[in-house]
Amino acid sequence: MNAFSDSRTAFSTEFADLEAVLADAETAVRAAGALLRDRHDEAARPGDLDEIVRAIDANDEAVLALVRQPLLAARPGSRWAEDELAGGPLPEGEWWVVDAAEGNINHIHGMTDWGVTATLVRDNAPVLTVVHLPLTGDTYTALRGRGAFLNGERLRASAKTDLKAALVGTGQAKPGEEEEALRRMGASVTVMLLNALVVRVSVPATMQLIHVASGRMDTFWQFSDVRSGLLPGALLVSEAGGSVTGTRGEPWTLGDEDFLASAPGVHAAAVAVLSALN
Repeated sequence: MNAFSDSRTAFSTEFADLEAVLADAETAVRAAGALLRDRHDEAARPGDLDEIVRAIDANDEAVLALVRQPLLAARPGSRWAEDELAGGPLPEGEWWVVDAAEGNINHIHGMTDWGVTATLVRDNAPVLTVVHLPLTGDTYTALRGRGAFLNGERLRASAKTDLKAALVGTGQAKPGEEEEALRRMGASVTVMLLNALVVRVSVPATMQLIHVASGRMDTFWQFSDVRSGLLPGALLVSEAGGSVTGTRGEPWTLGDEDFLASAPGVHAAAVAVLSALN
C-alpha cells in the first residue's frame, strides 16, 4: 500500500470514528432533552432573581449529571469545559463544550425556545455538534467536512443576495454584560433596522443560528464570545454553506469577541454595515 492509500485509509478511519462519536453524542443529548422536557412547566413564572438562579442551576445540575460521563466515554481522552458561560480559546486537545439547557431562561419561564447542545472541539475548532430541541423532537447535527443536517435531511443556508430582503438577528450572550457591549448591540440593531428587512433580538444564540443554517434566517451577529452559545451554530452554519467570521469579516476563532454568521450572498453587506460601528 502506498503513502496516498495509507493517508486515505487513516482519513476514512477518522471519519468513521467521529461518526460513531456523533451517534453517541446524539443519544446522550436526546436523553438529556427528555429529562429537560419532563422538567418543563408552561405555567412556570419565577417571581424574583433568587428563584430564577435556583431554577437555572437545578436544570444545569440535573442535565449535566446525565450527559457528562456518556460524552467523555464516547471520546476517550477528551476533556470537559466546565463553565458554559466562558469565552476565549481552550487548551490544545479535544474538549466537550456543552450547554445543558441552551435557553435556560426561556425554559424556566415556560417558553419554548430552548434545547440541549453538545460540541466536540479539537484544538479550538468545532469537529462535531448536536443540537436537540425536546419540545419538537428536532435534532440538528454536523460533522466537520460532512455537512449539516436536520433530522437526517441536509441543511442549506439561504440563497438571498440582498440585505434589504434579509431576516437578521442578534441578542445578549449572558446577563450582566459590560455597558459598552450592550451599547454596541443597541447600535447594531438600529443600523440593521435601516439596512435589513426585519431584525430579531432574542436569546439564546443557538436558536437563531439553527435558523441561519436552515436558510430560514439570513444573518446573526453577537458582540460576545461565550463558547457554548456560538460553537454549535458556527459549525452548523459553515457546514450548511454559510459564512462564519468576525463582524469585520476576518476568520472567526474562539479568541474573537465578535461573531457573525450569514448566508454567503449577504455576508459582505452585513460586514459592511457592522464594521461601521467599530
